[in-house]
Amino acid sequence: MTIDWVCKHHSDLGKEQLYAILQLRAEVFVVEQKCLYQDIDGQDLEGDTCHLMGWDGDRLVAYLRLLDPELQGGDVVIGRVIIAPAARGTGLGHEMMSQALKQAEKHWPEVPIYLSAQAHLQGYYGRYGFVVVGEEYLEDDIPHIGMRRPQ
Repeated sequence: MTIDWVCKHHSDLGKEQLYAILQLRAEVFVVEQKCLYQDIDGQDLEGDTCHLMGWDGDRLVAYLRLLDPELQGGDVVIGRVIIAPAARGTGLGHEMMSQALKQAEKHWPEVPIYLSAQAHLQGYYGRYGFVVVGEEYLEDDIPHIGMRRPQ
């Protein structure tokens, strides 16, 4: 699988790209994980938010968003982290995290990065320098923990 990584400011997204993003998010978060919540939360098109996409040909197989730190209390916030079901177990998640950290550094040098991790993924994100901040909490009946990567 050869992945074409594309990171775009929200104002540069084509409608087909935005559609693919929202379709993948609904497939994984709403259908697969059975979480009824407002995925389209008003943050996708705010400030300098960027969208990192991993394309296998014309199929979106990996995605996350980088929320503008000026709107997030000073940290870049990584969210909506997804690997398409058909592409899991291929190492794609690690490739995407490396890309995300590069993009965050490029757009917001030396700014700390925050993410809300599913609790069982603490070790995974720990490999990238994220440390637990705060207490575990439930989000959509899934245990989560805040994690931050200082700069």
